[in-house]
Amino acid sequence: MSRTTALQARWKALAPREQNLVLAAGGIVALALVWWVALAPALATLRQAPELHRKLDLQLQHMQRLQAEAQQLQAQPQTSPSDAVGALRTALTQRLGTAAQMNVLGDRVTVTLKAAPADATAEWLALARTNARAVTVEARLTRSNAAAPSNAGPATLGNAAAPAAPRWDGTVVLALPAR
Repeated sequence: MSRTTALQARWKALAPREQNLVLAAGGIVALALVWWVALAPALATLRQAPELHRKLDLQLQHMQRLQAEAQQLQAQPQTSPSDAVGALRTALTQRLGTAAQMNVLGDRVTVTLKAAPADATAEWLALARTNARAVTVEARLTRSNAAAPSNAGPATLGNAAAPAAPRWDGTVVLALPAR
């Protein structure tokens, strides 16, 4: 007697009510499998779609801004190394003053920072990239423990509780544009 015939004989031996219960249980198991395998993952993806769409839109906008910036940089006329050094020096003096020293060696510029304000450093790096077309090759920066310069003005009640702006110590190495 084969296994199939044994199952058929067992099925026929069950009362009609038991057969209906077995069929109902099998249907419930089949519906549960369909839910777990097909419907639940699709519904979860559908629920997450708006958030994923928003994140992808933000990434697209960021990439488009980067593309526009790259195209703008490509459209600028070529800068000679001496013009780039001049632009770097000017931006360094305007943004960081005495908090930075610059050394030029060939096509590399090393800037040493001592208690340089973080926001001014970021502005200077942006100017270095756009005006001088210099590329940051290496940056070794640590948060400075030095206090703000004494010429920052007297502390008043309004700004006495404000935390000190972060400052950087370290070096930044830039590569000048190739001719």
